[in-house]
Amino acid sequence: MAVASGSAASFAAFKSGLRCNASVSYPPGRISVRPGKTAGLGAVRCSVGSDDLAKAELRASSVSALELLKTSAADRYTKERSSIIVIGLSFHTAPVEVREKLAIPEANWPQAIVELCALNHIEEAAVLSTCNRMEIYVVALSQHRGVKEVTEWMSKTSGVSVSEICQHRFTLYNEDATRHLFEVSSGLDSLVLGEGQILAQVRQVVKTGQGVPGFDRKISGLFKHAITVGKRVRTETNISAGSVSVSSAAVELALLKLAESSYATVRPLVIGAGKMGKLVIKHLVAKGSTKIVVVNRSEERVAAIRKELKDVEIIYKPLSEMLACTAEADVVFTSTASENSLFLKEHVEALPPVSQEIGGLRLFIDISVPRNVGPCVSDLETVRVYNVDDLKEVVAANKEDRLRKAMEAQGIIAEELKQFKSWKDSLETVPTIKKLRAYAERIRASELDKCLSKMGDGISKKQKAALYDLSMGIVNKLLHGPIQHLRCDENENRTLNETLENMHALNRIFDLETDTSLLEEKIRAKVKQSQP
Repeated sequence: MAVASGSAASFAAFKSGLRCNASVSYPPGRISVRPGKTAGLGAVRCSVGSDDLAKAELRASSVSALELLKTSAADRYTKERSSIIVIGLSFHTAPVEVREKLAIPEANWPQAIVELCALNHIEEAAVLSTCNRMEIYVVALSQHRGVKEVTEWMSKTSGVSVSEICQHRFTLYNEDATRHLFEVSSGLDSLVLGEGQILAQVRQVVKTGQGVPGFDRKISGLFKHAITVGKRVRTETNISAGSVSVSSAAVELALLKLAESSYATVRPLVIGAGKMGKLVIKHLVAKGSTKIVVVNRSEERVAAIRKELKDVEIIYKPLSEMLACTAEADVVFTSTASENSLFLKEHVEALPPVSQEIGGLRLFIDISVPRNVGPCVSDLETVRVYNVDDLKEVVAANKEDRLRKAMEAQGIIAEELKQFKSWKDSLETVPTIKKLRAYAERIRASELDKCLSKMGDGISKKQKAALYDLSMGIVNKLLHGPIQHLRCDENENRTLNETLENMHALNRIFDLETDTSLLEEKIRAKVKQSQP
């Protein structure tokens, strides 16, 4: 019997016996079900001599359909283990005008996780959305269905069509997905090779996900291990030494485009005093700026930066004065989390021209995603607009030495992949270990109670404690061998297949039924979530 995948409606219909790929006939005195061609998924065709017989057959076919559904669902999922999948877009695969539409603000990550895990085939999820990438990591019950559901969710939340997302997305599975995240956290997949800010962003994924339903053991373990890998790569290869960040590349790009000028004479304006804005300010100071105007929603962050950079004049201005400040600036750096454009063509067109000494063109260096400077501003002849995708020009010149360090980093990543795989594989046997312990504990407690009841009331607390310790010791020693053979440890000679064979053997011997019961629970939980 075929079941429409992921459809709560189909499940409910099967449950009620309304959708069954069979035609039913009723000879006198017996009930039978025979295959027959029907429209769609099938209809129940009844030919009966009595209403009671028809009702009995409908109940029988309902039970039969439910049992067949359970069997087909269990078969479907036992053949395909849960997979770690990443579905994403990055500066490698999609231009900024596409990435900005799919970007998810950090404040919305928890809600995104909850919505993703409500999809039929998604168990766990995490979101990593930065200026250079938007990636969704999931644990999926089915690879094909999981990717399809996540892609449709991305389309629904962003307004970008599924076909356009598919043109730019990449999908990686299991070890490839794990390797990718390890490379991301190590700075190997960044526009600026070895940049450090991405590691902080991976940490933020873990911090934001804590306590969110769906940011569970496998996904949280994956991101925590990625943080360990990122720290180890930077410590052992020194890949980030002397490297540039997105913010410093933005400052370098502006210098390249200015006509023989330096920041000692240029009037810079920084809009946004978050992490990126703060780094822009620091790099401007390093390049010789002595006076910087900063526009931000509040003065608190600007005051903190001012305390840190005491020898520089940092002037705070509120957002309401942004256009007035822009009129007096030669180079404008934007790095805010605004989801709407701060500068439109009509805003910039009305600004006075800049000095011919610095080339006569006002520069906008927009490192925000979504972009803060509207695409229409580029049409003006008096300005030049650059975004994060334009930073490649600066980065290319500084890449050769870090590429050698990246080769060293790949060796570390290969080691860490083995460790993570051992940890992840060991999770497959955790339910069996728990059920085996519970099974042994039930027997131990029952037999101990029988023994104590036979000994009567005259037994002392000390004797009871001794008997308890004895029973626990026997159980622990008996379980030690089987449980050791259920653990995946890279120091052991056992392969994963051998460990899983041990797990299935114990399930059969002790009638634990771990896989089937867990899969049924997952399926039922997902169907229940999708029902109105």
